[in-house]
Amino acid sequence: MGYRIGVDVGGTFTDFSIYNTISRKLIHYKRSSTPDDPSCSIVTGLAEILEKENIQAADIEYLAHGTTVATNALIEKKGDTIGLITTYGFKDLMEIGDQKRPSLYDLLRPKPVSLIHPGARWEVHERILYDGSIRQPLQEQDVLDGIAHFKKMGIRSIAVCTLFSFLNPIHEQKIREIIRREYPEAYVSISSDLVHEFREYARMSTTVLNAYLGPIMKEYVENFRESIKGAGVSVSPFVTQSNGSIISIDETIDCPIRTAVSGPSAGVIGAARIGKQCGLNNLITFDMGGTSIDVSLIQDGKANVSFERMVEGYPARIPMIDIVTVGAGGGSLAYVDEGGALKVGPRSAGAKPGPACYCRGGEEPAVTDANLILGKLNPKRILGGRMSIDEKRSISVIKKVICQKTDLSIEDAAAGIITVVNSNMVRAIRAVSVERGYDPRQFTLVAFGGAGPLHACEVAEEIGIRQVLFPPSPGTLCSLGLLMADTQFDLSRSRLTIVNQKNLSIINKLLSDLALDGQRLLDTQKIPELHRCFRFGFDCRYEHQNYELTVEINKDELNESDLNDLKKAFGNAHEHAYGYQDKERPVQIVNYRLSAIGLSDKPQIGHIQECSVSVPKENEVRQVRFEKQCKYIETPVYLRDDLPSDCVLQGPAIIEQMDSTCVIPPGWIALSDQYGNFLVERKEKNEDA
Repeated sequence: MGYRIGVDVGGTFTDFSIYNTISRKLIHYKRSSTPDDPSCSIVTGLAEILEKENIQAADIEYLAHGTTVATNALIEKKGDTIGLITTYGFKDLMEIGDQKRPSLYDLLRPKPVSLIHPGARWEVHERILYDGSIRQPLQEQDVLDGIAHFKKMGIRSIAVCTLFSFLNPIHEQKIREIIRREYPEAYVSISSDLVHEFREYARMSTTVLNAYLGPIMKEYVENFRESIKGAGVSVSPFVTQSNGSIISIDETIDCPIRTAVSGPSAGVIGAARIGKQCGLNNLITFDMGGTSIDVSLIQDGKANVSFERMVEGYPARIPMIDIVTVGAGGGSLAYVDEGGALKVGPRSAGAKPGPACYCRGGEEPAVTDANLILGKLNPKRILGGRMSIDEKRSISVIKKVICQKTDLSIEDAAAGIITVVNSNMVRAIRAVSVERGYDPRQFTLVAFGGAGPLHACEVAEEIGIRQVLFPPSPGTLCSLGLLMADTQFDLSRSRLTIVNQKNLSIINKLLSDLALDGQRLLDTQKIPELHRCFRFGFDCRYEHQNYELTVEINKDELNESDLNDLKKAFGNAHEHAYGYQDKERPVQIVNYRLSAIGLSDKPQIGHIQECSVSVPKENEVRQVRFEKQCKYIETPVYLRDDLPSDCVLQGPAIIEQMDSTCVIPPGWIALSDQYGNFLVERKEKNEDA
């Protein structure tokens, strides 16, 4: 018997999804995270699951996990001490940056904290030209002098980025060879292994970020691998990438920057899969956990991907699912600022001490405390009864922190906290939709994470979305997404090429070279030929423009008709982004892209039992106060496990389950499908309440 396990480590809880490949049964589990060492919660949780479900460790055939180690190291500036080796004359490039500014007219805005150790920028004499030819050979003595300097400074990680190495990496490779020979204990990252594209600042920044994360990620994943082995799990674990796919432990060590936003990406993959199952291809994901809310847009079944993203003030030139994160989670703390305004986040109670109601020493009110007072959460126990909570603690901290500084009652203060945090989340949805040319009213909001279904309908109503989807296990969708993730390598090459018949052979040669590289990488992962697929993309612009848009033409060899299709697709993308297209202007390819994908075996989600009655019996009735309501309303509470398919719930209603709580406000109606999903829709104004 085989088991596939996905593990998602969050700021508050660690989530597990276990799939039995024989019986096709899915099991979900949650336990508190251990921020000091995230692997502890994984290993402890695995041991608890194996014992509870009577599973032998030897029967685990696949284990993948999403980690926030890289993210936290960047946010908290806990990466390693790094040095930089670059071409003579370019050591200050990380300080100079490029012409992009986060605030164009704010000349006093502070720059991001430098990741390079003071005095640890070293220049070497070498020069490769724009065509890849060598103008000046590498002076190896410069490298040796730099290594000696770094040793004296105690530098543990070295980033190497020279001019035009994406065209000819010979000098960077030689520098790495010398470092490994003379300073084998140092971690080394070279730009030509990471970014095969022009724009030297983004290449250098990505390399510096990778070197900054390298030692800490290497230590973490190696400890994790040994801990898993110690628990009797023989398979080598995988780690999810920021593009939603998985990579091996060794790949993670070589390229930790790929995991910078890996945790939220798994949830987007899971949401896309659930949406496809329901026949919904246009989705906005709403992943609200204990610390933050992660929002992304899925169009035609595909998550939007960005190829450059700002990470702690620096550009990271790697493919990432386009996710907007806001500090608004169940553990986000509420306070009254100096001007007397009620604020929520971005500070969070995290796993320790957690919200006040967890009775772990929390002394400030969190969003979870507000939901508890409003009746939306079970007042006694959560996590399927495994964890006790205390409403009196929530009342106490809200009274002390909020009510004593305002004229609000405890109930109004709790309602105010929810209003504020919902407003923060509405702005996140606008950022991925309205601000990028999409109408959110044409999308379905997929609510997941432990707190997502608590807020989704009220947030959807605020922004005009009329349809919300609650997956069967929303609180563990990220860990389930890890069971649906494929292996994927994203490759790219820079070459400026006008799209015309004259350059067709050049275009096809570059596509062929990319396909061969993709095949070799999939060979290293032993992906069967039948489980391989390739997606080709082109970063295009009108000639003389400065920025590109990515379009897909999924063929490894183009003809003249395909070139016309490419120009048409780019014109449409340009019009969507900027409001116009110019059919007479030459289109130029800047970067060629390939995603080499190894398809995984996805869990087959079984049907749930059919409903014999249209409305099942509630488990209890509670007094609940909803958004924009001044009074508490008598609300039926149901257990998710008791709800079969095709049952209808009229709002107000609450659905409780081990991993989350789903809130259906007045004016909404929910219908369950054969897979256990609930599709919740806003009634028309003229319908009966």
